[in-house]
Amino acid sequence: MEFDLEYARKVIKAEADAITSMAPIVDAAFAKAAAMIYDCSGSCIVSGIGKAGIIAQKISATLASTGTPSHFLHPAEAVHGDLGRLRKNDIVIVLSYGGETDEIVRLINLVKHLEIKLIAITSDCESTLSEHSEVALCMGRISEACPLGVAPSASTTCMLAVGDALALTVMKARNFSVEDYVRFHPGGSLGAQLMTVEQSMIFKPGEKLPIAQVTDTIEELLEKTSDVKRHGAVIVVDTNGELAGIITDADLRRFASKEGPQVFGLRAGQVMTADCKKIRADALASEATAIFHKYRIDELPVVDAANKPVGLIDVQDIVTIKVVG
Repeated sequence: MEFDLEYARKVIKAEADAITSMAPIVDAAFAKAAAMIYDCSGSCIVSGIGKAGIIAQKISATLASTGTPSHFLHPAEAVHGDLGRLRKNDIVIVLSYGGETDEIVRLINLVKHLEIKLIAITSDCESTLSEHSEVALCMGRISEACPLGVAPSASTTCMLAVGDALALTVMKARNFSVEDYVRFHPGGSLGAQLMTVEQSMIFKPGEKLPIAQVTDTIEELLEKTSDVKRHGAVIVVDTNGELAGIITDADLRRFASKEGPQVFGLRAGQVMTADCKKIRADALASEATAIFHKYRIDELPVVDAANKPVGLIDVQDIVTIKVVG
């Protein structure tokens, strides 16, 4: 079977040209739609049916991941209980090329009955959908890229572009930061790369840390840290509460084999590794990974700007979130 690759290239060009033709849609109506989404105190519900419904789901996902609470509402399911998802302070965005589909018209009636504001992304400014929307973003007639000129292709690509333009314009207006993005994408590769030490360490702010004074005996150290959750090291601090060193399980085993039972009488300051490696809580977890790899250590004290311990990060914490150094 030989495929018409030149035709495939024409499809891509046709869709690219169609998207380019959407630039004029960014006008006063677009600004009003963006303002409605920005000022919305509820959720931004996105709806559509068929191929437009699939695009609506993607736009909703983009809104949700960039600072605008959002979910998808299927027009047909709305009359079977899903209408309960809507509240008066929500905004509904409806995607429909013709704006006259039975399910869409029925949804319009339900939304207006609930006194919820409506934004339309459609091709026809005279359609039922446009007429009943507070804002109608009209794309105009679009020639589909399919050989028969009927399968939604260029039109749905344009809907996606317009929806993304709305979502990302609102995102920019919110001053949505990389840190905000990471909070919504903790499991993604980008989230892992940008995750901070504070976000990835096993100990959270306010939790008891495995800390001992330089003057504590090893016996006192063990008593102090016996009820602390999983850890493979104890942080040692001076009389000012600043980091003085670290004692790992390996350090204790080494001293125990050398000193025998006398090890319990030694001071933490005698056993610890002074001037140990450390890291700030606001540093990237990937920086901790680099230190683990370079110095072949398993634990790092986490300190604040005053060099006082606020946490402890273990190499296993890094492995768990799959941060690659």
